[in-house]
Amino acid sequence: MKTAVLHSSLFIITFVTTTLAGAEWVFGKSIFMPGYSWADFASGMSYSIPFLLILTAHEFGHYFMAIYHRVKTTLPYYIPLPPFPFMLGTLGALIRIKSQVQSKQQHFDIGIAGPLAGFVVAMGVLWYGFTHLPPPTYVFGFHPEYAQFGADYAQHVYRPENMLGTADVIIGKNLLFLFFENVVADPARVPNAHEMMHYPYLFAGFLSLVFTSINLLPIGQLDGGHVLYGLVGFRSHRIIASGAFILFAFFAGLGYVMPGQPVNIVGIELPHEAGILAFIGVLFLIFQGLMIGWKNELLVAVLVFAAQYFLVMWRPDIQGYPGWLLFVFLIGRFVRVPHPPSPIEAPLSPARQVLGWVALFIFVICFTPNPLEIRVFSTAAP
Repeated sequence: MKTAVLHSSLFIITFVTTTLAGAEWVFGKSIFMPGYSWADFASGMSYSIPFLLILTAHEFGHYFMAIYHRVKTTLPYYIPLPPFPFMLGTLGALIRIKSQVQSKQQHFDIGIAGPLAGFVVAMGVLWYGFTHLPPPTYVFGFHPEYAQFGADYAQHVYRPENMLGTADVIIGKNLLFLFFENVVADPARVPNAHEMMHYPYLFAGFLSLVFTSINLLPIGQLDGGHVLYGLVGFRSHRIIASGAFILFAFFAGLGYVMPGQPVNIVGIELPHEAGILAFIGVLFLIFQGLMIGWKNELLVAVLVFAAQYFLVMWRPDIQGYPGWLLFVFLIGRFVRVPHPPSPIEAPLSPARQVLGWVALFIFVICFTPNPLEIRVFSTAAP
């Protein structure tokens, strides 16, 4: 009874926080604004319902597959986020396996069922969103000042000198989004990347693809790690997953430390030399997830930093995405890179092998190098 209350409470709280987030992202209605009403809250459901529908399909894909294999598991634990600005309302959800998974096949089946189920629902949400796009004038309901420029508003309003005192949010693109924009949608109605958050089905679907790609990273005991382990086994998984994790960390931190400039570490601005040492320390903590001994982990941290630093010295225009650093840190510290071996290491059936490569293909078409770029323009003149 207590467990049911806990799971239900977390879901309800997450529904509330994602609805609050949806009202703010889509309609600019923050709960901290005076006069916030029930109608403002309800407007956020056009984001929270499809987003939680995809998330729930993902988690119950894991759950029902675990039940099928008679592996004890919990119901999903939803993870709410407080309704602060630029929050998404949730960090996702997870189930907890409570008994040993006996075989490579069981790891594979439980791991792949979630992302496949969530992906199918996300495809439905995105298909509906892209086939029911409002006319281009829809955006003028949020930005009436754009109307004076007509259909060419993007050529005028996104210049830095015209955005002083505002925040600009740019939604990234992945291969699947490019497919929907170029093949499925009416090209005249495809929203500008700066305004995508005002389209709740597209925004919810896009974020779901981002979460799907994170889960499908072929690392550790992430869903993609289970899939890779099923396909190649314990030893090959460790080699491939270690390489993938190092590359992911390299991209995430690329350009974070710029030559000759101060370095911001968790909100503290440090002088350049001290910042270098602190950032190498962060990389060392991250690469402890490789579990190869502290000397080797420190060596990898130094080598990765050196490669990042000298690359931006040569090509300062090449930048990674620091937003991934949090996920890299969480994976390195809590998920870890190796996958534990199973008591039964029998090869997968041909059908499962095909599904495994399909899942890795889904990762490729869902992965967005720069998912969200948030730029706040000072009111001071540049």
